[in-house]
Amino acid sequence: MTKHSVEHAKFRIERRYDFSPAVVFKAFSDPAHKRKWFVDGEGWTTDSYESDFRVGGFERSRFRFGGGSQMGNDTVFMDIVPDTRIVFAYSMLLGDTPFSASLATIEFLAEGDGTKLVYTEQAAFLDGKDQVKDREEGCRWLFEALATYLDGTAQRK
Repeated sequence: MTKHSVEHAKFRIERRYDFSPAVVFKAFSDPAHKRKWFVDGEGWTTDSYESDFRVGGFERSRFRFGGGSQMGNDTVFMDIVPDTRIVFAYSMLLGDTPFSASLATIEFLAEGDGTKLVYTEQAAFLDGKDQVKDREEGCRWLFEALATYLDGTAQRK
């Protein structure tokens, strides 16, 4: 018989970008932009990606790192205020098996001529297959990928 467990955790990341809230928000809201920094990273293979960015809409991706097992991210958008806030619930999967479920909020706050992004996640890590320190590190890595993407493609306004 399999023993099941859950670990609850919350973390917050603040990151500044030298771009307006509208530009940073677009990197999250436009599927063509988001795919480039969120899914198609170096060393990753994207098996599928689809997005319907609206309240009640979804984002689904299937991917693998190197020759590893397929992972997934299934997201539902709960609240969207353009250029201001995104609230979403998501689960991470290994194959077809969820290993975490989270509620996350991204705030886009004008700060001078840039944006202060505030990311807050409340997570349930299932059956010991993930940990808060690894998730937070992964999110920080994604926000760095976003910075690199914005620096290489975005207009400042």
